[in-house]
Amino acid sequence: MNKTVLITGATRGIGRCLALRLARHGYRVAVNGTRQPGIDCVVEDIRQHGGEASGYCADVANPDEVTAMVNAIVTKYGNIDVLIHNAGNLRDRKCMNMTDEEWNSVIDVHLNGAFYCIRRVLPHMTEHGGDIVLMTSTAGLKGSVGQVNYSAAKAGMLGMVWTLSEELRRYRIRINAITPAALTDMTRPVIEFLTEKYAQRNEPFPEHWKVGESDDVACFVKLLLEQPDMDLTGETFGVNGPDVTLWQKPSIIQKSGDAAAIFDSWRNRRGGGTC
Repeated sequence: MNKTVLITGATRGIGRCLALRLARHGYRVAVNGTRQPGIDCVVEDIRQHGGEASGYCADVANPDEVTAMVNAIVTKYGNIDVLIHNAGNLRDRKCMNMTDEEWNSVIDVHLNGAFYCIRRVLPHMTEHGGDIVLMTSTAGLKGSVGQVNYSAAKAGMLGMVWTLSEELRRYRIRINAITPAALTDMTRPVIEFLTEKYAQRNEPFPEHWKVGESDDVACFVKLLLEQPDMDLTGETFGVNGPDVTLWQKPSIIQKSGDAAAIFDSWRNRRGGGTC
């Protein structure tokens, strides 16, 4: 295959599974992380199984480090065919108590990191095309209490997908989003807390928190990258175990020159009457 994929946040969870699976299918994998021992572990695992990989320690929230990383990958492999922005962090807190640092930290890694990586990879894709995959979240689609920073970052990434799918179409570059539901280092504390909480209440565990494995997401991404349709861009897919969801972009549900009619319609949809 001889395609090169850069995966950010590739030392644990979904990122690690992506690196291992794509390497097994012939991709040359550029493994990114912020801790060298974790990077070395994934690279060594890939090489022991006959794959090709190299490691790059860089903070995606730092544009200079992203520039150096992309330049090093291109120097080694000649090009970058696929970018998967998977790096992420959490600084959960209700908005009233959230600090500026907690806000900026999450925005920097998820949203700014996506921009820095995309902007620097694009010059190496425009001649031959490529794929960009952003790991977003249902928090960006529906919101998530206690995660205003995370929800805003993930919603911003969806805006990037919708915009860039049109900007990059002429270059045969596809960009799509994945909202994964999987047991990872980021989700495990939440799921363990909720498991105990609902057990104490003697209530059934919510269906939407019953999540699949990281490799389910990796399997889907591999299949997505194999699709030949150049119009398969600007989409958002949810992956939870074997279940795959295709999300629709926001669309107008009503338009009227009468504002009062809009409010009446809103009340009717909610089952309420007019004043």
